Amino acid sequence: MISGAYRVSQQCPIRGHMTVSRSTGLSNLNSVTWFSLGADTSISRESYDRLVLYIGDFGHAEFLIGDRGRRTILEPGSLLVVHGGTLCGVECKTGAVYTEIITKKELNMNDIVKSGKAVHLKELISYEANSIANLDIAKNDTMKFALMAFAEGTCLQPHRAPGPAIVTVLEGSAVISYEGSDYHVSAGDSFRFDKNGLHSVTADGPFKMSLLLVLE
Repeated sequence: MISGAYRVSQQCPIRGHMTVSRSTGLSNLNSVTWFSLGADTSISRESYDRLVLYIGDFGHAEFLIGDRGRRTILEPGSLLVVHGGTLCGVECKTGAVYTEIITKKELNMNDIVKSGKAVHLKELISYEANSIANLDIAKNDTMKFALMAFAEGTCLQPHRAPGPAIVTVLEGSAVISYEGSDYHVSAGDSFRFDKNGLHSVTADGPFKMSLLLVLE
């Protein structure tokens, strides 16, 4: 069990000349998997029946999408959506780590995200004065992936989530209070909450994060 802030690249470290996949253990129904690719490794093109989300965590991975293998770079903090039935492979020259999300049920996607094109998550959501902004990117009745932007001086009051969740910091820094302990997090850090774990989030300044919440 992960405790406190962590980096995905530490949980699924790059190994020379190898491709490694590791389940996050976040969900029994949906597949949420970390992948690490060593330098000069690749994953052959294949397709899934369901829409797939790829989130860049470390390094640069080059995705080959569609019958013609159109190339798209997945960078840290970026999101790539690939629709079901689409051929997709990966090549990596220098090493990379990313998260793959496949749900058993079809996802409802926000139309600001286009299939086959990587986008930087923090650029999808803007700050609102004296407010916390929320933007749902993908959701169904078993999972939600959303973005949040905290204006300076704002916070989420202590609350309990209805399922396990992973928060990843996209910009800025904050203090996460979880079950009586405080954790400082900054861009690139992730933090896992268990179902019903009491937590709050207090922004140190302008702060953006992603939230992957499982509802099973």
